[in-house]
Amino acid sequence: MSGSFLSDSPSSSGDTSGDIAAPMIRARDGRVVIWQPAFFDTAAPEREHFDPAYWRSRRALVSEATGRGAAYFLRAGANQDWVLRHYRRGGILAHLNRDHYFWTGALRTRPLREFRLLDVLHRRGLKVPRPIAAQAVRRRGAWYRADLIIEAIPDTETLADRLTRQALCTADWRRLGRAIAALHDAGVWHADLNARNILVADSGRAFHIIDFDRARFRPAGRWRQANLARLRRSLDKFASQQPEFRLVEQDWSALTGGYRSALAVTARA
Repeated sequence: MSGSFLSDSPSSSGDTSGDIAAPMIRARDGRVVIWQPAFFDTAAPEREHFDPAYWRSRRALVSEATGRGAAYFLRAGANQDWVLRHYRRGGILAHLNRDHYFWTGALRTRPLREFRLLDVLHRRGLKVPRPIAAQAVRRRGAWYRADLIIEAIPDTETLADRLTRQALCTADWRRLGRAIAALHDAGVWHADLNARNILVADSGRAFHIIDFDRARFRPAGRWRQANLARLRRSLDKFASQQPEFRLVEQDWSALTGGYRSALAVTARA
């Protein structure tokens, strides 16, 4: 199985990517891999490309973050900074099954679904990471393990970290509301919209949303408000745990105001 992957994805109308080639996909020997040919040509990434030890041996592993959301920051080449993430479970289930997922078909694996969604959104011009490559490798018959490589977004920090250091101005909260509205207007439900899955540019004037594992396209509905409520709970939790966390009620009002105004504009278009 190889060739264009976007034929199986939602309509890419509004694509701003010009003539960028569509991703390639290949399934062989219990492994399915998808990749951007701009970075790997037509040869599929090898398993070693998803192994931190490979990058460490090449002195290209710049840094790493530990924990359930473990990520490896890679220097793949000149002006090519990537992030490698291995899929891991969280919560109580992680004690029984750390990183194996039930196989229901190649195109239904978590890394391929996340890659496809990110690719569509990136081509539409939304501020999300560009996916580079992903793989799912079958283990133990009906189970698989998975990895994803995305482009790093430079000169950013998480919203949680920013608010621990300094407050955002009202205009920036409104910008964040508009960024979330753009995602919702594209029909994307984010499974875990929280203060650590939003990146803030050093200037404070651009916001990027990350971690689209389990995200999916959905018709407009009450899930939009549920997404916002989840983010509000995340902010409130940080505020309750860290006295220095900069959050006041007017901030949330600015965010929701920017959100509503952005959706109103698209509704009239």
